[in-house]
Amino acid sequence: MKLYTDAGNFQALKIFISAEIAKEKLEFQEVKHEAWVVPYMSSHKLPVLEVYPEKFIFSSNAAARLILARSVTEENPSAVDQWLDWESACLLPAVFPYLQSVIVQGKMDESLVQGIQKFLAFLDGELKGKEMLTGSQLTVADVAVWSTLFPVFMGKSALPGYQSHFPILLTWFTKLANQGEFDRVSQAMCKGGDTSYLKGSLTIQPAPLRVAETANQKEAVQKQTSKAKEDTTQAAPEKIVASPEEIEAATLAWLKGKKLCPEPLKRVHPVLPEKGRRNILITSALPYVNNVPHLGNIIGCVLSADVFSRYCRLRNYNVLYICGTDEYGTATETKAIAEGLTPQQICDKYSALHRDIYKWFNIDFDYFGRTTTEQQKVIAQDIFWHLHKNGYVLTNSVEQLHCENCDRFLADRFAEGTCPMCKYDDARGDQCDACGKLINAVELINPKCKLCGNRPKVRSSEHLFLDLPKAEPKLQVHLDSVFQTGLWTNNAKVITKSWIRDGLKPRCISRDLKWGIPVPLEGFTDKVFYVWFDAPIGYISITANYTEHWAHWWKNPEHVQLYNFLGKDNVPFHSVIFPASLLGADDHYTVVGHMSATEYLNYEDGKFSKSRGTGVFGDQARDTGIPADIYRFYLLYVRPETQDSSFSWDDLFLKNNSELLNNLGNFINRALMFVSNSFGGSIQQMDLLADDFNLIALVTRELRSYIDNMENARIRDSIRNILSISRLGNQFMQENKPWVLVKGSDIEKSRAGTVVSLAANLACLLSVLLHPFMPEVSATIQRQLNAPQSCNVVYEDFVCHLDPGHKIGQPSPLFQKIEASTIAELKKRFAGQGPAAPSKPKPKKGGEPSQNSQTATSPAEVERLQGEVTSQANKVRDLKAKKAEKGVIDAEVKLLLDLKKQLADTQVPSAVTETGGGKNKGEKGDQPAVKQEVKVTANNVTSSPAEVERLNKLVTEQGNKVRELKTTKAEKALVDTEVSKLLDLKRQLALAQGENPDASPAGGKQKGKKK
Repeated sequence: MKLYTDAGNFQALKIFISAEIAKEKLEFQEVKHEAWVVPYMSSHKLPVLEVYPEKFIFSSNAAARLILARSVTEENPSAVDQWLDWESACLLPAVFPYLQSVIVQGKMDESLVQGIQKFLAFLDGELKGKEMLTGSQLTVADVAVWSTLFPVFMGKSALPGYQSHFPILLTWFTKLANQGEFDRVSQAMCKGGDTSYLKGSLTIQPAPLRVAETANQKEAVQKQTSKAKEDTTQAAPEKIVASPEEIEAATLAWLKGKKLCPEPLKRVHPVLPEKGRRNILITSALPYVNNVPHLGNIIGCVLSADVFSRYCRLRNYNVLYICGTDEYGTATETKAIAEGLTPQQICDKYSALHRDIYKWFNIDFDYFGRTTTEQQKVIAQDIFWHLHKNGYVLTNSVEQLHCENCDRFLADRFAEGTCPMCKYDDARGDQCDACGKLINAVELINPKCKLCGNRPKVRSSEHLFLDLPKAEPKLQVHLDSVFQTGLWTNNAKVITKSWIRDGLKPRCISRDLKWGIPVPLEGFTDKVFYVWFDAPIGYISITANYTEHWAHWWKNPEHVQLYNFLGKDNVPFHSVIFPASLLGADDHYTVVGHMSATEYLNYEDGKFSKSRGTGVFGDQARDTGIPADIYRFYLLYVRPETQDSSFSWDDLFLKNNSELLNNLGNFINRALMFVSNSFGGSIQQMDLLADDFNLIALVTRELRSYIDNMENARIRDSIRNILSISRLGNQFMQENKPWVLVKGSDIEKSRAGTVVSLAANLACLLSVLLHPFMPEVSATIQRQLNAPQSCNVVYEDFVCHLDPGHKIGQPSPLFQKIEASTIAELKKRFAGQGPAAPSKPKPKKGGEPSQNSQTATSPAEVERLQGEVTSQANKVRDLKAKKAEKGVIDAEVKLLLDLKKQLADTQVPSAVTETGGGKNKGEKGDQPAVKQEVKVTANNVTSSPAEVERLNKLVTEQGNKVRELKTTKAEKALVDTEVSKLLDLKRQLALAQGENPDASPAGGKQKGKKK
């Protein structure tokens, strides 16, 4: 984390002190008083904390709290919330003009002195009988208030007579001032307590806004000693008040109770569309079968769709959620060859793995299927025949390499040879990774089959193409309509428009492979459909395996709304190619009307990588000891809706212990425990007061915002609505203090019953709103409430579902605290491969020195730089797609080029052997004296056969990705980035095999693209 602040800004004190207490290493950059650190802010507000690149916190209180949370767990976060609000809304607006008057203008304004004195008197009274503001524990509230008071109590700006007027406050202030962290930071900012150092900052920084104070400062809350957790005397900020119209509507809805609230409708399978209901068909992108999904994959499609599906059910919409594994294609064949299995065996193995992972994450599909079914064959061939009949299928002759030994045409990834342009001897059949030129496989010099090593021959092969230019007018009309009426994320619109903007091109839909859906057309029966033609048809065939009445969903566009949830990399196949196929088939298909595409979820400061062991994958999450619902909550909290986001263990730790444990869990457990312990587990008669109806109105406001966010798939914002409702509940309990009332008169005890019974109903509402996000926690709350099934409908008003006399179940804590030590262990476990220790290269036999006399960069460092290059290239691509200013793009391109240069500098120019008698590969001479299992890489780091195999697989997968990008006419910057990554992987593979990666004359050629 990095802090930007100007010299003498006393609001930075609280951040520095928090970092000292937490022992958090904080990077610090001093900027000019008038500096704009964040370009999109309208004023030069300082200090600013950069949590990670381009993620800023502008509130000094929030920044201090974030840092201190790493070492201090707040026992009463609600009390801390209110003190921080009071400090920023009341105390700071009074202190700031006083300091400007005394330090900047050199005069003492009596009215400003009196303004501060009333706040000091309030503090002096609140601290009576307590060590700290919220009790016995030092919290960020003490740090914030102390930091704001520091210049008021020190130096020439000290308030006259405060020592005698506020003795209790002075004792508290002095105690903290004598602590090392407070003393070191304050002395560093104001040497010798000289507050004149603050003058420059006070002159330029904008004054904080004043907030109207309550009539009696909310007065000091009564102290209660029966329970330590409730013994938290605190100052309250100004109460939030709903409008009269909101209160009137909320009161009417509450008094009518459940009469207007619909009953939840029972779902009966198979679910079919019904007239008069909102029929929603939800799909999440089909995960490719031979990849184990990581957390980014899970939030990108299946989890997001699951949340939306669960919400729709709570709204009584008629919804069907379909997904399954995508199982055809060359990658499956490649994986099968690598593992010595048949393609079908590979699919069976990994499909079961996917099912287990999604089951653990509580993904509630209506049906999870596969694409390797008879229904897939029947429906894909039927759509093809309709396209063929309607003139949307073209044929063209394509020359390809054919291996007679394997009796097959070679897909691009199965053909290798020498580049005809630069003579690089390990070019693939679609592009040379050395010079970057696009090539045709038939142009390779000395081509060979990757499978058997034999030399293939050139043969012509007729292929089928989807006539996208002919389908474009129909597609454009459809898109113009759904862009206006449907839910489309901005990235989905931008990517789709970029494809159509330059005009669509015919797209090949056949392949000379064995594993796939057979092409039924005479003359092409030895071919299969290209996976990206038939894969989206999997949604239809999976539905057909769910119900024989699948056409009620898929051939019913007037009564069915189709929602796609997917990652942004899958957008064009779902928004252009698949819709064009269905529209061209002209068979009354339901075509996508809504598309929610996420950006990328990164892992910490890098990328998820199975090969490097970086990040959490689906089959590993259950072994961390963290419940599935906690992962669900956090992934949805950081869901990359508008830009890339990151999974961070430290942030998960903070969200679990603050938002879940101390906010949500604390409120629900506290409310239910009072009902159980003080009222025998029975909901009491609720005689509501004006403040109670104000709470109901505020909750209804958040509830309606929740509904609006969910209807528009703003899933992340809906979580914040839930947490806001919980905070309202905590504040309501804190203000009314039922633990005090229950010990008073009959009237007070009755009031306590009203408070906790209203709180229990609020907990019931939260259990329903939580269900899409945390289904197990939701069910636990409802068991503890003994909640009626009728409550499980999301209705637009907060109504009473737990009537007087209702008996609740047994309350218990909902969440467990995650320890910092646990997070440290998990960070280490999933950090991936560390850098290897460098070693000196040995000389060649006969004393000839190695060409590489310097210490080589470790593979881990190379991989780190590769990741940075890829990330920066993505950023450049996104800026270009968004038509950013040229100056901004140029700056980012320069950074990308610098990173590429650093990456190039890490490459090692030659290979060396480990044993003195050995030769470099390609040399004639004696074999090594000792036959070893390990090979020696060019940077003298040994690599096992398993490592070589791993790199082989990575090279294959990356090559596939490059070919796909070129086939889909991706932007040049994106293609170049992925080609660069592929080249780097091949260099690593060469090094791991003990070969010289730069032996080819292509080593330093300039990349270019074939015209």
